[in-house]
Amino acid sequence: MREQQTGFVRLGLPKGRMQKGVFQMLTEAGIQIRTTSRAYRPVLSIPELDTKILKPQDIVEMLHIGSRDVGFAGADWVTELEVEVVELLDTEMDPVYLVAAAPNPLLEDGKLPKRPLVVASEYERLTKNWIKNRGLDDTFVRSFGATEVFPPEDADCIIDNTATGSTLRANNLKIIDEIMTSSTRLYAHPRSLEIPEKREVIENFVLLVRSVLDARKRVMLEVNVSADSLDKVVAVIPSLRKPTISSLHDNEGYVVKAAVPRIELPVLIPTIRAQGGTDIVVTLITQLVP
Repeated sequence: MREQQTGFVRLGLPKGRMQKGVFQMLTEAGIQIRTTSRAYRPVLSIPELDTKILKPQDIVEMLHIGSRDVGFAGADWVTELEVEVVELLDTEMDPVYLVAAAPNPLLEDGKLPKRPLVVASEYERLTKNWIKNRGLDDTFVRSFGATEVFPPEDADCIIDNTATGSTLRANNLKIIDEIMTSSTRLYAHPRSLEIPEKREVIENFVLLVRSVLDARKRVMLEVNVSADSLDKVVAVIPSLRKPTISSLHDNEGYVVKAAVPRIELPVLIPTIRAQGGTDIVVTLITQLVP
């Protein structure tokens, strides 16, 4: 069977809210995604990868038992399921908070009352640990989605993930505790990394994905500068290593080029101008490999 080939790598892609971001990221990395009649088995333009779309929770489980070599999932489910996986990178996409929330009428001075409560959640282990930390005999109730509708009739409070808190507020729930933060991350089965052929494919895949994530944080900046101002401009440009410097036509100055942090542009551009830089051009980067 194909799965038994040493260099064959099985990739899990997430179903649901994570899918759009992951697919966009792979596309930006130059990886073509072709859907087939088997909707859950897209074909990527990396022949060494056998791909299946699964729920993030299932990807975590499959990575744990080794039926998937590598896959995207949320850190919340890796923590919840307490599995043996290796985190390869954090995409920082789909950031959410795992929180405890309860109806305002239940709260006493903004806190949960010191009495046993009914707590609903999809996260059994994390919720039971939170209950244990409360030191009270709370009752855990498992939910299977739409946890926010449980209070007040079917639960006193909930533990759920939220990006903005808007769904909780819409259901008259107030966040009273933050348990952990989570995001879409790439994980691997530990023993897959011990097989040289598989490790090479996985590392190359990580390189492509990371090149997109790094590029999203930087832009390419070009600036013209006179010979007198060159050293002053170069000194204020936060390049990866050293900026690229080339001569302008007729040696009438230089052009300085560097990949700089996007977040620093509001301060960086005026600073460069103050040091004598002119004709500043900023362009987007699609991939960046240091």
